[in-house]
Amino acid sequence: MRTFRIGSVCAMSAAILLIGASVVAADPAATRSLPAPQTTGGKPLMDALKARHSARAFLPGKLPDQVLANLLWAADGINRDDGHRTAPSAMNWQEVDVYLATADGLYQYDPKAKNLVVISTADARAATGKQPFVKDAPLNLIFVADYAKMGKANDQDKVTYAAADTGFISQNVYLYCASEGLDTVVRAMVDRDALAPLLKLRPEQKIVLVQTVGYPAK
Repeated sequence: MRTFRIGSVCAMSAAILLIGASVVAADPAATRSLPAPQTTGGKPLMDALKARHSARAFLPGKLPDQVLANLLWAADGINRDDGHRTAPSAMNWQEVDVYLATADGLYQYDPKAKNLVVISTADARAATGKQPFVKDAPLNLIFVADYAKMGKANDQDKVTYAAADTGFISQNVYLYCASEGLDTVVRAMVDRDALAPLLKLRPEQKIVLVQTVGYPAK
């Protein structure tokens, strides 16, 4: 039987309420520019696989914009002229969107423009998970499946395909981090009902997993 610490749950709930109250709505057209991703270099694949691991302690400093641009392209960027991505998706639905929570705000990655769409200027990192380290880590990626993009697939197929496609993206993040000396961990412990309104999600958009990224705390 799983046990829960009442004090920790109450503190987390209070933090989420404070975040919700302090969210500053962004201009719907507001974007944050990123440099063009660097799509060459890095460790050989087998070396990256040997280095791949999960970690739960991170330095608090921000990731450089170039690293962020490279990471997001590796995760699910466009790598062909026909619009296909670095991560596969069933039927090429491309139903999984990558959202970001940083100290500066909440964003959605736009693979076509290679920039960030600003959702709010609130620091909502504490709402992206139930572990203490998430609130101070420089970056929490939130993988959101948009079931509206999945055509006439039945409910079970939507869940199955979206979960698989999220896994592909997450593994791309793991390999990029292993190649570039970053640490990461993918997480399912998140209050999805509390986080979804902060991201301004529609009912058919579902949070699948969250992944924390940062430099190793050594």
